[in-house]
Amino acid sequence: MTRRARLQLFSVLRGRSEGMEYGWFHIGPDPIDLKDIHAYLSDVTAGGEVVFTGTVRNHHAGRHVTALEFEAYPEMALAEFARIGEGIKERWDVCRLVLWHRLGRVPLGEPCVVVGVSAAHRAEAFEAARYGIDRLKAEAPIWKREYFDGGDAWVTNHP
Repeated sequence: MTRRARLQLFSVLRGRSEGMEYGWFHIGPDPIDLKDIHAYLSDVTAGGEVVFTGTVRNHHAGRHVTALEFEAYPEMALAEFARIGEGIKERWDVCRLVLWHRLGRVPLGEPCVVVGVSAAHRAEAFEAARYGIDRLKAEAPIWKREYFDGGDAWVTNHP
């Protein structure tokens, strides 16, 4: 499958009733380009933009981590991202929203998940972004394998 086909399969743009885009939901192997995320979130009606970026760190539970690997059922994950997006839209007046998660092996220091929100006010943007990452980690069907010195293990991705 080509990169373009994967992007078409695993990205969804959702529209508001006025016809404007408000959400970019993506899951796939492609590296996260934060410039693209910020460009998408940019909106002249937004006074605040918050981007949470989860990166692969080098330790967990006393072990030296060398990489993470993520697997998912992409169609179910995108449906869950859309449900989370609807929940955000119902609670806060957001301008734009990004929920993006990588699949496959992700090396140390690279982003594996991004939740971005632009809103008229900073408080709404912060609250909506926090809600988004908490819901994504708790509810999206994404599984994480941790590679560490001496082995690997599947770990729970849900709090």
